[in-house]
Amino acid sequence: MGTGHYFWAIFYFASLCSASLANNAKINFREKEKKVLDQILGAGKYDARIRPSGINGTDGPAIVRINLFVRSIMTISDIKMEYSVQLTFREQWTDERLKFDDIQGRLKYLTLTEANRVWMPDLFFSNEKEGHFHNIIMPNVYIRIFPNGSVLYSIRISLTLACPMNLKLYPLDRQICSLRMASYGWTTNDLVFLWKEGDPVQVVKNLHLPRFTLEKFLTDYCNSKTNTGEYSCLKVDLLFKREFSYYLIQIYIPCCMLVIVSWVSFWLDQGAVPARVSLGVTTLLTMATQTSGINASLPPVSYTKAIDVWTGVCLTFVFGALLEFALVNYASRSDMHKDNIKKKRRDLEQASLDAASDLLDTDSNATFAMKPLVRHPADPLALEKLRQCEVHMQPPKRPNCCKTWLSKFPTRQCSRSKRIDVISRITFPLVFALFNLVYWSTYLFREEEDETF
Repeated sequence: MGTGHYFWAIFYFASLCSASLANNAKINFREKEKKVLDQILGAGKYDARIRPSGINGTDGPAIVRINLFVRSIMTISDIKMEYSVQLTFREQWTDERLKFDDIQGRLKYLTLTEANRVWMPDLFFSNEKEGHFHNIIMPNVYIRIFPNGSVLYSIRISLTLACPMNLKLYPLDRQICSLRMASYGWTTNDLVFLWKEGDPVQVVKNLHLPRFTLEKFLTDYCNSKTNTGEYSCLKVDLLFKREFSYYLIQIYIPCCMLVIVSWVSFWLDQGAVPARVSLGVTTLLTMATQTSGINASLPPVSYTKAIDVWTGVCLTFVFGALLEFALVNYASRSDMHKDNIKKKRRDLEQASLDAASDLLDTDSNATFAMKPLVRHPADPLALEKLRQCEVHMQPPKRPNCCKTWLSKFPTRQCSRSKRIDVISRITFPLVFALFNLVYWSTYLFREEEDETF
């Protein structure tokens, strides 16, 4: 009897298991998804115009959590003061009207591709200039609805955003470009944006920019108040550091070379007028072209940039070298004029001396009378000779320190033009070296201050 009951119990259990397996085999979960979607989004059951309730079904504001994945940063334009970025944008909120049965955990979520089927936050990018969605091969967007009513919205977009820049330290500067997201119509009484906990902003690895380096990024809130209410706002601040090596090779080193080349004229002979003029004009025009090319790649701003100081001083040094030759040429012609006057004066003196000697020779032949050694007051010839003796017997003047120092330079025939060249060979490099010391100390120190801030 006991054996019979045992047999029937085993048979009954096996029948139940086979029936359960047969029922499971007949279940079509895709059909279940369709039924669930029709159930929660059917006509008259869900109104996408009505926002979700607050936390725990209260009448508080709907909470929407945001996170971003920065895929690439294409360009950062100094002229337009903008940057282009491609990102995956995600929003997540809870809508209790979208709860459904997950069939014992077998339906993890439902997927939609039509955003107008459910309520969506009215988020917009406040500093956007241009933007577009990606529709190749299919629209890069999806909506996932989870059994507890949580909704995840994800989309890939490309944006061109405004980035006001302060170029006072250009090209030794750092720029902060922001990405601002805000609600357009819902106030904070109905909708609040929050950053997703954990890691709200992610950046693709090995992000390479041609002239910048992304140092760090910070998330913050930027709620705004207007006469229509207070609106929720989020922002991401991207800190970019400009790569200086490019500007060192393209701007600073060529400018230094032009300034040094302009000093070659100091070593050319002062009589080589074509060579010195050609060298000065060529370096001046090249420096002016370099400066205009730099300014063409920057917006016209009302303040002085670090690159303006550099190019302005270099242009001044090149122009000063050209003016130095003008001064040398003037001094040379002045020295020649003075030499000619001295030569004529010496010729006149020599002619007068020759005439006087001839006169004395004639007088000596006429008479041999001895003249007294005592000077007669009315004798004009004696007075003139006495005056010449007094001039030669004047006490020496006190030496001038500057003239004594200048006389130490190796000059030819004490020419002032040669002295100017010799002094310029030393003065120009020393002043330019001093300028470099002040320039780099000032702007590099200010760059460190900005980095600390």
